[in-house]
Amino acid sequence: MNKSAIGVFDSGVGGLSCVKELLHILPGEDIKYLGDTLRMPYGVKTIEQLHTCANDNVAFLQRRGVKLIAAACGTVSSNVPKAHIDNLTVPFVDVINPTVNATLKATKTKRVGIIATPATIRANSMGKRLQEMDGEIQIIGVACPDFVPLIESGHICDDIIRKSAEGYLAEIKAFGVDTLILGCTHYPLISAVIGDIMGDGVTLIDSGRETAIGIRMTLEKLNLLNSRESGGSAEYFVTNNTEAFDSVAKVFLGEDAHIKSILKNIED
Repeated sequence: MNKSAIGVFDSGVGGLSCVKELLHILPGEDIKYLGDTLRMPYGVKTIEQLHTCANDNVAFLQRRGVKLIAAACGTVSSNVPKAHIDNLTVPFVDVINPTVNATLKATKTKRVGIIATPATIRANSMGKRLQEMDGEIQIIGVACPDFVPLIESGHICDDIIRKSAEGYLAEIKAFGVDTLILGCTHYPLISAVIGDIMGDGVTLIDSGRETAIGIRMTLEKLNLLNSRESGGSAEYFVTNNTEAFDSVAKVFLGEDAHIKSILKNIED
């Protein structure tokens, strides 16, 4: 048993798709969430820049005494392996394995689509892992660079996000997938729009939700769960633009997120 908080980070509001699920499946756990809004979007950064961001985020959360850290970010998960994170002293979970495992269970036709940031699609970590586990899987990946900035600006269910999604998803629909990985944890925030465009015959894999399940499994395995069945709390930190984050967080979480702003930059 361990009463310390779970640490979760992402480039902005996207990781809230993971937090939202954690609030339901582990209601007794405390959560500390870091949204690196100052340096978002991550999807267009170089690998070197992503290493810096990941290491800074991990260091910030470890200074706050968390018992596990989750990179609720497809871009970091695809480009910064656990072994490349400096001074990591707690268990670490990323989105790759939980998402891939859920996809393999879901697909019947073995035709799978992946939508993610440009950096995630370029790294192709999910696609490689899928094909390592099942060589018959056929994959189409499409980068969606506009999604994160639009979501961070509050475009979650309007005509602007729908028009953008229709353009990105056209090629995937033509490929005939039966399963679509939302490979960036921002994307579950617009899953209603994506699901409507793809149709009822396509299963959406929510990487945020699957990461939350992976966190629970890791804590259970290591005997690190809090003994409480309820009463957990969540603290949210951002590196810039508290008001914008708070606005989107409230829409998605349906609660007052009580954002705590980190002065200027987490490196300070």
